[in-house]
Amino acid sequence: MSSAYARIAFTPTVRAEQARHGSDRIYSRVLSGPEDAGSLLTAREASFLEARDGVFQATVGETGWPYVQFRGGRAGFIRVIDSGTVAYADYRGNRQYISTGNLRRDDRVSILAIDFARRKRLKLLGRAEISEDPDVIAYLNGPGRPEAERAVIVHVEAFDWNCPQHIPVRLTDAERGNEIRHLKDRIAELEQQLFALA
Repeated sequence: MSSAYARIAFTPTVRAEQARHGSDRIYSRVLSGPEDAGSLLTAREASFLEARDGVFQATVGETGWPYVQFRGGRAGFIRVIDSGTVAYADYRGNRQYISTGNLRRDDRVSILAIDFARRKRLKLLGRAEISEDPDVIAYLNGPGRPEAERAVIVHVEAFDWNCPQHIPVRLTDAERGNEIRHLKDRIAELEQQLFALA
């Protein structure tokens, strides 16, 4: 775990749990590392994030309850602007605006990006700002995509690569060589042949 992430996540209560279960000595070494370790994204994190077609985003509401939402688009919908900033075009969903409302009050956000095919997971902690600037939205949205309502810009405070131990292997159709699309095409072709015989 990176020291920047641990400094945010390891509250006194968390440290007490670590002591109770015997992992406090291991994580003391993490906390004694350089304070900025794990606060600036490298090319590794950038390529991983930009290859994702979705991430899980957690915000906190006014009542203190966490709210987790899936944010997605075509691969590349999330962009690394620089070593401390990621951003994405936020597309219209069911119009509940829970994440947006939460972020307008409390800008803290946690993002979990997972590559199920390769069993890799990257966690980000940051502070988000919402932009409705048409130029920013257009830059993040890209051509040929649905119209985005807003942009979310996350100023990364810490990141950490997480253990792959319990990540199940799941493949998208594209990762399986478009097997489903090929089967659908074949079914359509056979249906046309049957229709021609009738």
